[in-house]
Amino acid sequence: MGIPFKKFKMRRYFFVFFVIFFLTSTKITFAQSSYVLPYPSAMPGSISYKSHILSEELQKYWYFGNFGQFYYNLKQSDKYLVEAKTLFEYKQYLLGYNALLKSNEYFIKINPFLIKAKIEGKDISEKSKILDMASQKHVEILVQIEKNTPIEFVWTPEKSSATKLLLRKSIDDSISVRQKNI
Repeated sequence: MGIPFKKFKMRRYFFVFFVIFFLTSTKITFAQSSYVLPYPSAMPGSISYKSHILSEELQKYWYFGNFGQFYYNLKQSDKYLVEAKTLFEYKQYLLGYNALLKSNEYFIKINPFLIKAKIEGKDISEKSKILDMASQKHVEILVQIEKNTPIEFVWTPEKSSATKLLLRKSIDDSISVRQKNI
């Protein structure tokens, strides 16, 4: 009789351990957007980065019309935000700063195309929802970047004068650009 009771006791301990592990390993977040950002593409410094920039310029002409430009600018804004996030994580602050500025430029261009489409009588409700989800996801990522980035960074090239990058201000500006759409 002693052996089955020990098996039951071991199973109970295992069950309690499993429940505690499951409850502590899950991360409960309420403000996450279901919008999915792309995987980082070619990064600055790689051999294919220049050809990647060239193909980006050519793609601009492939997307025509208000909705085409909406998707193109959103796609580019997403791509450069992911690039900035990756570069900031690797402490490549100058490159990350430049990528973040590019992401902002593309993001600012999105809404005017939706407004033009609405003026033309097109239904923009679905695109507005996509933009809202993208804005939420971008803000989520930017807040994450802000936590791990210094307030400012002084970049000193070898044969030039130093440049002070106001990283925190740039990230805050990026957040405010996206919050206008939420």
